[in-house]
Amino acid sequence: MAAGPELDAATVLLQWATGGLLFCWITTRRREVGAGYGWLLRASYSVVAVCAAIAGYGWASQPLRDAASIGVSVTAALVLLLSFVRRREQSRTSTDQNQNPDHKHGFEFDPRWDLAAPTIGLIGLIAAGLGGGGNELLQTARILVGAAFLGSVSDAMLLGHWYLVQPGLRREPLLEQVSWLGKIWPLEVGLLLVPTGMWSVLSGAIDDGYGGMLGWFWVACALTTIALVAVTRAALRERQYAAVMAATGLLYLAILTAFGTDVVARLVLET
Repeated sequence: MAAGPELDAATVLLQWATGGLLFCWITTRRREVGAGYGWLLRASYSVVAVCAAIAGYGWASQPLRDAASIGVSVTAALVLLLSFVRRREQSRTSTDQNQNPDHKHGFEFDPRWDLAAPTIGLIGLIAAGLGGGGNELLQTARILVGAAFLGSVSDAMLLGHWYLVQPGLRREPLLEQVSWLGKIWPLEVGLLLVPTGMWSVLSGAIDDGYGGMLGWFWVACALTTIALVAVTRAALRERQYAAVMAATGLLYLAILTAFGTDVVARLVLET
């Protein structure tokens, strides 16, 4: 019997888009990272949300979740357009601003707009959790925390790459993303252990279909993820610029293990 909601591509993709856009705001709110970073994330996750809607309507539809996927995609695209327009307007007024530094214009992009799409995604993810059967509160919590988990690790890797474009950027934005990943990890793993959870798989009460191998694979993914977080933070303490690239490489690995931690557990628990 399934121990949780049906896990399908639509929910996972909406998790990814929602979490990624949330952590986009966590970085853009500082107004330190170049506008192009926000453009990259909004465009990327808008496409991911479209894929979530296609997967939902095509294979395992949940009306509110799938409508939210469309809302996330459209909203992220609109915020992307707004940011681009604001950027162009700022460029047009830069000469006047240089001549009169005290002059204030109304063309700055407000990072709070980046909260609109993940708010819509939140509604869809709650609907997916409550509509899946089983322990609905536990499954909803797993989905929401999983969204933050996948979003933080993905955005951390993308932000690490952004230092190639903006090498003078301080390391604090990247450290913040990695720090969030480390803080979310205990919640992610803890919720997946809560009965009926991965303890049941490891004890043999739930058959994973592979003689317990998937359960131990999940353990390896979970432990490796937090180890990579620790090593990444250590790398970022080094003063050389190459340390940022090393941290980015470590975050590539962390994406693989983070997805393994979240997705493998929920696939096993639904069997």
